[in-house]
Amino acid sequence: MSDNENHADYTYNESSAKTKRRFRDRSKEVLSKQAVKIAKQAEEHERFINKVTHLLGVLSFGGFCFLLGARPQDVPLVYCLFYVVFVPLRWIYYRFKKWHYYLLGPLAWALIVWRCSLVFSSVDKIVSVLIHLLPGMVFFTIRWWNPATLVAMQPEGTGGRAAWPCIEDKTFLWTWLFLVPLAAYTLWQVMYFLIVNVLRRRRLLRDPEVMTSYRELSNKAQKANNMWWRLSGILGDQNRLLMYIVLQGIFTVATTALTVPIFLSYELSVVFQILKVSAAVWNGGSFLLDVMPRQVILKEKKKSEMQPVQIQKDQ
Repeated sequence: MSDNENHADYTYNESSAKTKRRFRDRSKEVLSKQAVKIAKQAEEHERFINKVTHLLGVLSFGGFCFLLGARPQDVPLVYCLFYVVFVPLRWIYYRFKKWHYYLLGPLAWALIVWRCSLVFSSVDKIVSVLIHLLPGMVFFTIRWWNPATLVAMQPEGTGGRAAWPCIEDKTFLWTWLFLVPLAAYTLWQVMYFLIVNVLRRRRLLRDPEVMTSYRELSNKAQKANNMWWRLSGILGDQNRLLMYIVLQGIFTVATTALTVPIFLSYELSVVFQILKVSAAVWNGGSFLLDVMPRQVILKEKKKSEMQPVQIQKDQ
């Protein structure tokens, strides 16, 4: 009688274990299929959103180019509207991503240094390019292309290009276009260094996801193993931050010194605007041809790993 009871208990336990195993395998299969279905729907929605974003981005950028040629006097108003709408949204987005420590800083040359990419299928990249590009365009149109000031400042009997404001004594330009901005930038840089490397140092060490300008530039330079990474390591890895400050100081003085000749010359102003747009377009092409294919391959690899595995059913 005892042997029969033990055999019955063993049979019951084995049957119960098989039932639980079948239920677990079936649950895994259902969840796997649902995950694939959700991923496929998300991919379809993402592709549709990217297409819509690309369409709106191309139309918006084309519309801005038309406005720049047809009514340059309205460019400052467009920039004000853009700034009021998108800059607060960008702050919220970057605060969520923990990228907010390098939101503040110079704009024009950041297009080149930060390799801003004009990619019409990415809202973040379009907004980033416009934030850095539009201020220079605004000042360019005010100085060189504003119809009202051009008519008022046009010398009688001459066909030369007039500019506003009219500069008679150029000696003070180096004070207000070089020394004063350089002093303001130096003060900002010192405050930024104190906040990031002294006041908030512990928080940054605890959370490596919080991104600063030094972290971002050093990561990009290290991955590329380019000239900047080698120059910053001249004094050793322990002094990279010091070399970063020195290199940034040299770069700032050199680029700020170009402000005066660019301000005085229409040709240099045009070349500078073309350089900024060309850099953004070139970086966008590099992103589409170099970065995006790798992202697609990685996404396909993850998708293949999510495919439901055929589970052999117990006989």
